[in-house]
Amino acid sequence: MIDVKRLVILRDLAEYGKVSIVAGLHGVTSSAISQQLRALEAEADAALVYREGRGVQLTAAGSALAAECEHVLAALERAEGAVRALDDDLSGELSIGCAPSALTSVAAPLVAALAALHPGLRPKIIQAEPEDAVLMLKQHSLDLTVSYRYHLLGTKPPSGTTAVELFHDPLRLAVPEHLREAVGREGLGVLRDRAWISAPEPSSCREILLHACRNAGFTARIEHNCDDLRSALSLVATGLAVTILPGLLCDAPPAGTAILPLPDPGRTIEALVRSGTESHPVIAATLAVSTRLAKKRPPTTPPM
Repeated sequence: MIDVKRLVILRDLAEYGKVSIVAGLHGVTSSAISQQLRALEAEADAALVYREGRGVQLTAAGSALAAECEHVLAALERAEGAVRALDDDLSGELSIGCAPSALTSVAAPLVAALAALHPGLRPKIIQAEPEDAVLMLKQHSLDLTVSYRYHLLGTKPPSGTTAVELFHDPLRLAVPEHLREAVGREGLGVLRDRAWISAPEPSSCREILLHACRNAGFTARIEHNCDDLRSALSLVATGLAVTILPGLLCDAPPAGTAILPLPDPGRTIEALVRSGTESHPVIAATLAVSTRLAKKRPPTTPPM
């Protein structure tokens, strides 16, 4: 019988490619990971990895086994959910990851609604960007995460996760008020010589900004890097810089800032869970509340 924990190690090795990284994820030494892989090979009666230079690669058997890992984990999650479904009591701690841009508009209303409907639950919000949240979700540090994906980047839900779409979040162009008319007449290209604000690399928000500017025929000159993109609006209000932001961050711009629509399709705000946990009563209840709140959101209208 194959040990599931060792199977997870093989999956992580397939995803991250280095024993040292996998060791860090599991909080053990590299030698301990190597020992677990050897034990897994004995259980599977097949060579699963081989040395290549200073790294480790998966054999055909190793890749095939790693590919099945998510199906096995999802089945185990469904089995646990079936057991929990026999208990009508929705209680206990619920760890919810949330992208910073959705804390105010999604996480706060969700916590309030859960408290009213299911007082036995203890939701705990943990701020995390999508790439970090997915790792935490897979490592069971999170039960659910509120995330996003940009349409133009063509990204799909990460393997081993199930995405529940909540709502569409359009992109907005933020410029000093005195540039509103010029942008309206000439488009984004009028900002080619302006200083731009963006998130530090790596960032999908930054990729989208650069993509939009390239489509307008120029390369954005990014002079300001802000982890907190909402604060970028204060810098725009000084008249010294411009930026492109998700609509969720543009609901209360400071005086002197013009918020303008963009033709870019924007991004999808979604809830991500580990595949197979959708039937777990607590997760199912949280997803139901999340989708209900999303449906109650007012329709997005272009800024004036």
